Amino acid sequence: MEYRKLGGSGLYVPALCFGTVTFGGTHGFDSWGTTQVEDATRMVHICMDAGVNLFDTADVYSEGLSEEILGKALKGLRNDALISTKATFTMLDGDRNKKGSSRYHLINACEASLRRLNTDHIDIYHMHGFDANTPVEETLRALDDLVSSGKVRYIACSNFSGWHLMKSLSVSERYGWSRYIAQQVYYSLLNRDFEWELMPLGMDQQVGSIVWSPLSAGRLSGKYRRNNPAPADARVAQGGSPIPEEAISSERLYNIIDVLDEIAGETGHTVAQCALNWLLQRPTVSSIIIGARTEEQLKQNLQAIGWSLSSEQIKRLDEVSQTTPPYPYWHQAQFPFLNAQLTF
Repeated sequence: MEYRKLGGSGLYVPALCFGTVTFGGTHGFDSWGTTQVEDATRMVHICMDAGVNLFDTADVYSEGLSEEILGKALKGLRNDALISTKATFTMLDGDRNKKGSSRYHLINACEASLRRLNTDHIDIYHMHGFDANTPVEETLRALDDLVSSGKVRYIACSNFSGWHLMKSLSVSERYGWSRYIAQQVYYSLLNRDFEWELMPLGMDQQVGSIVWSPLSAGRLSGKYRRNNPAPADARVAQGGSPIPEEAISSERLYNIIDVLDEIAGETGHTVAQCALNWLLQRPTVSSIIIGARTEEQLKQNLQAIGWSLSSEQIKRLDEVSQTTPPYPYWHQAQFPFLNAQLTF
């Protein structure tokens, strides 16, 4: 397994991370997966044997059941594993104070996650989204206190915009508080918006990237093509995807799959493995989250590392997946001498 430095921290994480959103399958997450303790334990052991020791979950996944199952699956392995979990979104209880990134909610949410995970610390604690109703100073001071107490090792964010992250980093620097070392982001061949602002920010500020849904909720798995679209009962159609359909262009998807098919034939790897390997070559990417409903899917995804696409193959995928960025990025691209655009 390849290990990569996470942002500007001293923490090294595996290039692949195992996502556990499929653990549990309750409270609206049944379309994502329904993995229970026995199967989850086997998957965790497969990961550990392969050197994948980073496991990602969140308090809202199956209303805490994902955390509970992960905690049980890691029994006897906790000291060798890294746990990433998240807070901010609402749990079932309708209490307004049980959502967001206030000091009140974050401290309670962290304590609850620790109990469910059956551990005394969280290695990477993510803000699952940006709470514009809470002062950034309040959120970051609460997180700094959790780090100082030893309950959290590192803090990170997820689904922030560029100014959300930059403001947070500035506040941390101003007061000498713990800073976000990583951002968990959606990034795939199908949607490359991450490259326009968040990736350059990550490069400039040494914020690592942990990629969620690298196969665009299975759309880049190789199962679907022009003559074989996703059936009505597929996971995406049942709601098992956080990516809205309006963010996806079917024609663009099939064009990308056509090139992935060609490269899969050239490399001897699957379409999914080629799509994952492309991501591993991108700037700031420290780890990509792979999920699996079955052990076979997990073993297939683990084969995305240990080899690399050629520069020519990467260029072909870059070209077929390229889109026109929104303003001001298309304007900046007209002036390359200002070095406003990334060069891969």
